[in-house]
Amino acid sequence: MPKSRRRGGGGNPRGASGAQHRNMQPFSDEDASIETMSHCSGFSDPASFTEDVPEIDEEATQEELEYKLKGLIDLTLDKSAKTRQSALESLKNALTSKILYEFILERRMTLTDSIERCIKKGKSDEQRAAAGLACLLCVQLGSGIESEEIFKTLAPVLKKILCDGAASVQARQACATCLGVCCFIATDDITELYSTMECLENIFTKSYQKERNSNGNSSTQNTILHISALLAWTLLLTICPMNEVKKKLEMHLHKFPVLLSCDDVNMRIAAGETLALLFELARETDGDFFYEDMEPLTQKLRALATDGNKHRAKVDKRKQRSVFRDVLRAVEEHDFPTEMVKFGPERMYIDCWVKKQTYDTFKEILGSGMQYHLQSNELLRNVFELGPPLVLDEATLKTMKIPRFERHLYNSAAFKARTKARSKCRDKRTDVGEVF
Repeated sequence: MPKSRRRGGGGNPRGASGAQHRNMQPFSDEDASIETMSHCSGFSDPASFTEDVPEIDEEATQEELEYKLKGLIDLTLDKSAKTRQSALESLKNALTSKILYEFILERRMTLTDSIERCIKKGKSDEQRAAAGLACLLCVQLGSGIESEEIFKTLAPVLKKILCDGAASVQARQACATCLGVCCFIATDDITELYSTMECLENIFTKSYQKERNSNGNSSTQNTILHISALLAWTLLLTICPMNEVKKKLEMHLHKFPVLLSCDDVNMRIAAGETLALLFELARETDGDFFYEDMEPLTQKLRALATDGNKHRAKVDKRKQRSVFRDVLRAVEEHDFPTEMVKFGPERMYIDCWVKKQTYDTFKEILGSGMQYHLQSNELLRNVFELGPPLVLDEATLKTMKIPRFERHLYNSAAFKARTKARSKCRDKRTDVGEVF
């Protein structure tokens, strides 16, 4: 992945004392909307713009925002665990909803030290929030030397917590995700990549033996940890050299079907999607790829794609059937159902399992800020090959706006069409009157 060597400094906001910082409220989406109303969450939907947008002082609001963020950074060192956790969550909200490259670049070492301290000495929720903030730091800074410094500092701590059986499952889960994402973005050292993958393998491969011993009827609180480690490992597999991919395929491909019998629906889905991705990579590395146990595997996938067991929740069955229909197509027909993602005036097509895995990972981290980052974040645009960010002026945005009346007509027509389509699928039984 290309390395960005940019260095720069942010603005020079006014300072504040520690007492002033303590009285500050956590960062919220409302704070971000003041400065970003012309290009943030509303920008992802042109119809959300109003005709009369009040003019604001961009420099003033940026200064206020940075002043508040500096206060939150100071609060990550507070004596109160609740205050530290609240500050970490507020910083996460800010980094999700805005691009703050210059501001973070100046303070990356301070933030890294705070995150390291919170992961080492904090409890479950604080560790989880700190690991999430570390992911967002790397997403903001991109694949440059700055992110690499952050990863090298935090990787030993994250691995220690991940391998610590006494730590909370939620904290270990967050550390597994953080390791995968930060390594994916930052590392340029192939040895570190392999070391991180091995650490994640040591976690999720425990499910192999567990499922064999229990015949698919075992479910523990560690399952969620194994899922996170598996997904993080799969993400890193997508950037491995082809010779390493072949080794991993030989090591794991014949073992993954065991996980399809897990009684946790999320593990079954994660194993199925990983299996589809492995088949996709195997066929890319070897045009004559042949899997010996194809027949029992397809039978298992077909059973999961049509699962109707009454002891399972309807929502779980619906989700499972949808996923495994696609997985079965990937394994049998070498096919992938293309998905389209809309963000502002742009469109992105997800046309392979590698791209889907990458998109789902970043969507999990960024949440509602995914569309905004797809438009403005250089890292994500490089990863998904979207090119440089588009620059749109107010006139262009106004031309993109759909009048409210037209939106109403469109929604009404779509509702009627949807009702008609669904009514055809419903059971139309006629009442038969009693014959006297």
